Amino acid sequence: MADRFDCDNCKESLYGRKYIQSDDHPYCIPCYDSLFSNTCDECKELIGHDARELFYEDRHYHEHCFRCFRCDRSLADEPFTSQDDALLCNDCYCNEFSSKCVACDKIVMPGTRKLEYAGSTWHEGCFICHSCEQPIGSKSFIPDKDEHYCVSCYEDKFAPRCTRCKKTLAKGGVTYREEPWHKECFVCTSCKTQLAGQHFTSRDDSPYCLKCFGSLYAKKCEACSKPITGFGGGKYISFEDRQWHQPCFTCSQCSVSLVGAGFFPDGDRILCRDCNSNL
Repeated sequence: MADRFDCDNCKESLYGRKYIQSDDHPYCIPCYDSLFSNTCDECKELIGHDARELFYEDRHYHEHCFRCFRCDRSLADEPFTSQDDALLCNDCYCNEFSSKCVACDKIVMPGTRKLEYAGSTWHEGCFICHSCEQPIGSKSFIPDKDEHYCVSCYEDKFAPRCTRCKKTLAKGGVTYREEPWHKECFVCTSCKTQLAGQHFTSRDDSPYCLKCFGSLYAKKCEACSKPITGFGGGKYISFEDRQWHQPCFTCSQCSVSLVGAGFFPDGDRILCRDCNSNL
């Protein structure tokens, strides 16, 4: 009598029948499918041994069940995306979830380079300078209302220009007589020392440091011959065509201060009351 050759599960004879060997055990086709086949996530039926099986994230599908949730297009050989467990072809996903470029009004496809600013999206090549029309890419830019400019174009178009060198002021600077200057360009007309942050004065609309202004234009003290500028709260005395620093306004003979007191001119001298009485 011949040895038996039976299905390891249902024990029916496998002589003259198709079978599948698994872990050294033979199974008839129906038993093999019921024991080892996966269930299709879409139709909930078994995926037979002779069917093409597709799987995605621990989910298994018949080939004909692996389709776009929106348009029912087969995804077997197409790129796709999963959204809330639903499978979508790229076209349906883009139409439903992807942003549109505000410049060309076309879909910004997933995985393509894009730029986002103030809630709007651009293709990288569509985000261009309003002036030179060159792509801005990852470079710095300056928005102006609904327009965007690369830094150099914005400075050429809008930035103020230094009164002295005529170049643009990108930041900072000094305003003098309602005109913009670079700090390094705002200098004393005489000695060229920078005046930004310093006390200065002007003559004929030209700025001067206090030292140069005093040397060039200020009247000289009759006593010490140094300039009388009046800057920094310094007080002075003026009599006829002569001026004195307040500390220098003293009697020419006894050196007593004459500030607030009576005095008497004596040629180039000025005398207190006592010295004048003793003449």
